[in-house]
Amino acid sequence: MSKKIYIYDTTLRDGQQAANINYTVADKILISKKLDWFGIDYIEGGWPMKGVNTKDFDFFREVKKINLKNSKIVAFGSTRRLKNTVKNDEILNSLLEADTGVITIFGKSWTLHVEKVLCTTLEENLKMISESIQYLKDHKKEVIFDPEHFFDGFKENPEYAMKCLKTAEQAGADWIVLCDTNGGTLPDEIEKIVKEVVKEIKTPLGIHAHNDSGVAVANSLIAVENGITQVQGTINGFGERAGNANLISIIPALSIKKKYITVPKENLKNLKELSNYVYEIANIIPDDKQPYVGKNAFSHKAGVHAHAVMKTTDAYEHIDPGLVGNERQILLTGQAGMSNLIYKAKELGYNLSREDKKTKDLIIEIKKMEQAGYEFEVADATLKLFLEKRMSKHKPFFILKGLRVIVEERNGELYSEATIKIEVDNILEHTAAEGDGPVNALDNALRKALIRFYPEIEKMKLIDFKVRVIEGTEGTAAKVRVLIESTDGKDIWTTVGVSENIIEASWLALVDSVEYKILKDREKKKENISKKSR
Repeated sequence: MSKKIYIYDTTLRDGQQAANINYTVADKILISKKLDWFGIDYIEGGWPMKGVNTKDFDFFREVKKINLKNSKIVAFGSTRRLKNTVKNDEILNSLLEADTGVITIFGKSWTLHVEKVLCTTLEENLKMISESIQYLKDHKKEVIFDPEHFFDGFKENPEYAMKCLKTAEQAGADWIVLCDTNGGTLPDEIEKIVKEVVKEIKTPLGIHAHNDSGVAVANSLIAVENGITQVQGTINGFGERAGNANLISIIPALSIKKKYITVPKENLKNLKELSNYVYEIANIIPDDKQPYVGKNAFSHKAGVHAHAVMKTTDAYEHIDPGLVGNERQILLTGQAGMSNLIYKAKELGYNLSREDKKTKDLIIEIKKMEQAGYEFEVADATLKLFLEKRMSKHKPFFILKGLRVIVEERNGELYSEATIKIEVDNILEHTAAEGDGPVNALDNALRKALIRFYPEIEKMKLIDFKVRVIEGTEGTAAKVRVLIESTDGKDIWTTVGVSENIIEASWLALVDSVEYKILKDREKKKENISKKSR
């Protein structure tokens, strides 16, 4: 039977210590629900302190109203203060007032911290550890003890560091979690020290690694291989300085590659969704390069790679991307070969043959367009229209007869207006619209002109607009590439336009966006009719 590894999430406490993150109580509740849904064992909610951190008290009060199915909520704090008794210690009593079933406290295990930070004796520090744990155990709590800076402490004075662990064990700690607080310990050191600890400590052990040396995930994995049964970390590696061990990498490594039990197996396919959800709540753009869940984690750009993956996915993929809710992408770029185009075309609904001269001609044309500044790897909608126009009897949905964009100042404010003249089935439509800027005005005018012919476009809207200068030597006359992201509430698609004129580049991308929406809906209708007739 596979061994169970308990996953302890500290995104709400340690993760919030990242410089650019500040959760509201509502944010923390939303993330807690998602972590519970995913199957996380422990959720560390924060450090409640009377008169200091009322937000965390609010969280612990609100989270009690949620019916969590998988997760235990944890309050975090420290051992008693130096001159206090446990009964009059504000920290310990605040932890009890948070009213969680599990409490995590940290204490010193490095002589440097004991003598130079706490400014006390080694013996007094041991008393602080013992009395604090016993006090919480007397109140029927599950107690997790985090010996702060344990690995640094062990390297300097192994005898005292181990004495801290044995003191916690004798006091009744349910877990002892070895902390690499400075993130400076390397995997070979972790392995050596964990082996020593496992020989002497019978209490279940955990690992809490920081990523200052870029090896927090590796340190966590190697600790598990040597007897650790709890892993602490954060979603997406959020945390102070360089961050914490990234649970989004640790969970699939343990579950898929090492066959341990972490979260319910059926939930692994939701890993990407969990990652993106926490990015969204934290208001941080997802990392496209993130292992397992990043947009580019299973993207293949070089023709050799794409050709090999089409034969066997194992050639360039360490796992099936679907296991973690991700998907394979074959990118069509200047480096792409015939295999990329064939794969990508099939994905978009077109069958190409390696032997067909048309396929070679399309490759040549695509590469010329990319040399001119087009970028298809992020603009599938424009690529689909390109293939549609060259591989089927495509009739344009409308013909442009003229457009004009005016930007003028009125009473100290800038106003933009676009006038468009188009033809649809020999019917001429001439209209104008204002907007927040020239591109928004163009978008409004185009959809205003087309809506009576294609009412489906009423549901679509532009959600992102990016401009990049692609020829810097020409100054203001340089070519620009415009990327437009659109949605109809169900799907999101991206189109691209290139020109020396930013208005023309924007217009080309806008036209593709509208045409893609119309084409997509028509293909869907045909598919539904086909299903009904079967």
